[in-house]
Amino acid sequence: MSEPPRGSPWRKTPLAAGLYFVATPIGSARDITLRALDVLASADVIAAEDTRTARKLLELHGVPLEGRRVIAYHDHSSPAARDGVLKLAAEGASVAYVSEAGSPLVADPGFALGRAAAEQGIATTTAPGPSAAIAALTLSGLPSDRFTFAGFPPSTGGARKRFVEEIAALQSTVILFESPKRINTLLTLLRDTAGETRPAALARELTKKFEEVRRGTLAELCDSVADDPPRGEIVLVLGRAERLEAAPEDIDAALSAALGRLRVKEAAAEVAAAYGRPKREMYQRALELARDDGDG
Repeated sequence: MSEPPRGSPWRKTPLAAGLYFVATPIGSARDITLRALDVLASADVIAAEDTRTARKLLELHGVPLEGRRVIAYHDHSSPAARDGVLKLAAEGASVAYVSEAGSPLVADPGFALGRAAAEQGIATTTAPGPSAAIAALTLSGLPSDRFTFAGFPPSTGGARKRFVEEIAALQSTVILFESPKRINTLLTLLRDTAGETRPAALARELTKKFEEVRRGTLAELCDSVADDPPRGEIVLVLGRAERLEAAPEDIDAALSAALGRLRVKEAAAEVAAAYGRPKREMYQRALELARDDGDG
């Protein structure tokens, strides 16, 4: 067994057969953990979302391949490619899977691989580490005792609007990924749905040279993005919906006011988000109010 060069942080150790999910840096290469380096130095095979990124990471940390295979597994990989990775582990190989950056399975193609491994009884473990979602939550200044990771929203159309309505009503801090090209429209839609005063934070280029975190209300972030469009990788953190304790007559009044300017579905969604009530319940009550007004 080869030994690492003197001063190297990693060590090569025997690994049991199975699948090892290894978190990799989201920016600064020094954020990798010592255990992650040990796994990458010791695994029989390395599967990577981007083989070029994986090879560069190994090179930066002085981890030699020594003839070991680095195979691609990404969003466009076929079921046959997934079966090939799993077959290696099932036949006794230790396989390390790395995403392009961050924690595998978090908005990452490793999910299908991990689920299939579990279904087949293949041993799985993880070398945890960097995550853009958690890093953004840490820096957001928003409550972290209860949070929801919502990933990337739909890019256009009704699906995007429904997605925003759903997350706006959540009584937990919400973490989103979004493209710089669409962040302006997303913030505008969130402002119009969740309210101008909802707190939020926009983090970009985390752990990189141009790291930046903008904090404020949705209205303030809309203005900030319009004046100075952000570039790079963006994580948006949305403050939780506050549950408003209200009497039934107050909710009816809010629904009636909303029905005066919106369709039934949109009115119900707005009031549901404002009061932390189920959308289905608000929709049914809005229908009743609209029917009563029509009968009158």
